[in-house]
Amino acid sequence: MANERGITLNTYRKYRLFTMFLPVVLLSLLPWGEAKDLTPVTSATSKVSSVSTTVKFGHPVNPSASPEARELLSYLVNLSGKGMISGQHDYLESPDEYNNKLKKASGQHAFLHGYELGALNNQSAEKVAWQRQNVVESAIKWHEGGGIVAMTFHQNLPGTSPEWSNVSMNLSQSRFDRYVTPGTSEYKSLLAELDDAAVYLGELRDAGVPVLWRPYHEMNGGWFWWGKKDNFSELWNIMYDRFVNTHKLDNLLWVWNPNAPNDWADPYNGYYPGADKVDVLAADIYNNDYKQSHYDSLLELASGKPIGIGESGELPDPAVLSETQSKWVYMMTWGKMLTENNSTQEIKSFMSNQYTVSKEDYSKAAPPKPVPEPAETVSRNGLKAEYFNNAELSGQPVLSRNDSRIDFNWHKDSPGTGLGKDSFSVRWSGKIKPVYSEKYTFSASADDGVRVYIDGKLVIDSWKNQSGVDHKGSIMLTAGTLYDIKVEYYENRGDASVRLMWESERQKLAIVPRNALFFQ
Repeated sequence: MANERGITLNTYRKYRLFTMFLPVVLLSLLPWGEAKDLTPVTSATSKVSSVSTTVKFGHPVNPSASPEARELLSYLVNLSGKGMISGQHDYLESPDEYNNKLKKASGQHAFLHGYELGALNNQSAEKVAWQRQNVVESAIKWHEGGGIVAMTFHQNLPGTSPEWSNVSMNLSQSRFDRYVTPGTSEYKSLLAELDDAAVYLGELRDAGVPVLWRPYHEMNGGWFWWGKKDNFSELWNIMYDRFVNTHKLDNLLWVWNPNAPNDWADPYNGYYPGADKVDVLAADIYNNDYKQSHYDSLLELASGKPIGIGESGELPDPAVLSETQSKWVYMMTWGKMLTENNSTQEIKSFMSNQYTVSKEDYSKAAPPKPVPEPAETVSRNGLKAEYFNNAELSGQPVLSRNDSRIDFNWHKDSPGTGLGKDSFSVRWSGKIKPVYSEKYTFSASADDGVRVYIDGKLVIDSWKNQSGVDHKGSIMLTAGTLYDIKVEYYENRGDASVRLMWESERQKLAIVPRNALFFQ
């Protein structure tokens, strides 16, 4: 929220399983698709005796929403009025730091883990790509461990450097209009940055991870370039169309997230894109400003959709919220404010409250996940990797495995069992599928030798001893077409590293992601 300006700034009532949620279990293998008793509570310390047997199913605004996204929305719909999911945000540079601090302070993890895709420290394109990839890997692990994933996007003004001053700026209405006007250079730069972010959300889609996607938050305040604009909905609709219809990001649940109205933020209504483009409504609440009016007006606007506390600095009081604001289905503490604005005892008290749902609480209540068939455990994305215990790619590989992407820094260690720390080589092979029909430039950084073949053509050839040198090669590709890819690498002595990236006119430089690579 505005308080991000300093960005450099239990048991859930020990709920038991209940048969009324059997249909939800059968519909999904996802953790949040697994049912539990959501008996309403009238306070943080008591339960009502009657139980409704009605199971409500959420209907995402995207008609093609993935089964995982549908089940997550259904879970949120059914939780409303019965408990509140605990959430913790982490930064792009350190995607697990404060969630781990929450666990250390309270003995429990938040159920919802908030991540960041925006770059705010003027990092290089390569550094941003590496950091975003770390976020993706953490989010996949979090989901596989039974948690819920949320993503925030502090997007710099398109066409400017990725730093905080280019996010927290008051852009004039006339300049903003150019970014939402098709055909302008500003519009094209907006699409390019959206396409870049879509690559990482696509990796989460292909890994089966549903995401609470909360872009352009606090739009009713004037501290971000997208804030207090007469036509904010046009920006929202551009992103929605690009992500849903062009990139097929069917794993997203669209979270519209204004700031709680105050002296600096307008009422909600003027910035609402409409019920057909929003799955969840949330409000950012700081300085313990949990006014009943903030809740009531958002609940009315939601008209049956789930509502949440998108960000907070101070932990809310579950005992109070369960009595007067029981429809909040989740909350999320903002980064370092967890420890700056809350004592260890307050953290413990909040996480242990019977109204608060922690990740551990849910795991205890959820039924065991069925063991998938062996074929279902193998991802179709990635490359076949053959590791040789010599620098010549000769003989039989001593290690064969599937690698999700080519982005390794082994330093002075061995890359795997049976391989030495020096004088080894690797061959990756499979298929690659571009997003756009245009010229792609591949970049290979290696210590030592590297060769890259695309569609049988040698586009990068640097088979020599070197130290992390970057080499480039270009080739015309057609969107949606599967091309053969082969990358060969050898390590001589000392440090060992190799990374494969790509870029095009409409795609920023990024590591070639898992969702673009396919096993043969």
